[in-house]
Amino acid sequence: MSPLLETLGLRVPIFQSPMAGVSSPAMAAAVSAAGGLGALGVGAMSATQAREAIAATRALDRGPLNVNVFAHRPARADAAKEHAWLTRLAPEFRRFNAQAPIALREIYTSFLVDDAMLAALIETRPEVMSFHFGLPTQAQRDALRAAGIVLIASATSLAEARAVEAAGLDAIVAQGYEAGGHRGVFDPDAHDDRLGAMALVRLLVRECKLPVIAAGGIMDGAGIRAALSLGACAAQLGTAFIDTDESLANAGYRKRLHSDAAHHTRMTRAISGRPARCLANAFTRFGADVPDDAIPDYPIAYDAGKALAKIADAAGEFGYGAQWAGQGAPLARTLSTRALMDALIAELSS
Repeated sequence: MSPLLETLGLRVPIFQSPMAGVSSPAMAAAVSAAGGLGALGVGAMSATQAREAIAATRALDRGPLNVNVFAHRPARADAAKEHAWLTRLAPEFRRFNAQAPIALREIYTSFLVDDAMLAALIETRPEVMSFHFGLPTQAQRDALRAAGIVLIASATSLAEARAVEAAGLDAIVAQGYEAGGHRGVFDPDAHDDRLGAMALVRLLVRECKLPVIAAGGIMDGAGIRAALSLGACAAQLGTAFIDTDESLANAGYRKRLHSDAAHHTRMTRAISGRPARCLANAFTRFGADVPDDAIPDYPIAYDAGKALAKIADAAGEFGYGAQWAGQGAPLARTLSTRALMDALIAELSS
């Protein structure tokens, strides 16, 4: 058993990914009750909503909990680019007899400037905090450490992993290119070597001193076992939990997960403004030929993406949602979270 897992009191090396729009208090509690690390993604929440979600999880289970935030550079507004983006999207809105919004806004606050969220997390004290898109400030790290919280961050490259290590965090989530949802790159405009999870894990285990958690394409016990054999202390699974009973995924998302689209996931910036792996759908097709520099900053672009998805959903077209999924999507199972955990643990042991 890894010292990190022992510190957290985990019985199995399974971390649930804090995928916003999928993870829920019931899911996180069920994972923790089974001996893994349950997770909540609060990057799209207000501080009040985060408090409520953590309280709801604690009411179901008191096991260790990972709360994830987005530590990205705050968006840079560009009125001309945003107007051009809405003009480009207008025909998609007209498909549903609707008009595109007249303006866009920054719908999520980066943790880097969210004092209310920092205060809420110090107050609620989840056992683990994880960071996506970058690292918290030194002042934030000091405050969270003083609260006794274990700090981990995603890295997609050796350079990012070294930055995590230099910042004094406790572990690295090695996010491979095959992972579903938002790519954790610190700078979305920099060159991306697109390392797969297994190559990245092995590289970070060799080059870094911190514990490494594998993420990307892992869907079953065999995948977890492979990650552990390469030196990871645990595996983080996200797509595997999309069709669990406790998932927040809607019916259209679940149906597409079990369709041919699962065999053709796409990395796109068109939905949110940052690279993210999604099931093949109408939005990924729209975004296929759009140059990256035409898309407004995250999460300003996401304001338009969410508006379009809402209108399309109301018309019965579920192909415009943020249907995040990794390349292991064809292996997804329909189970309760506890049944999935039981299956993963059995497969890992076999």
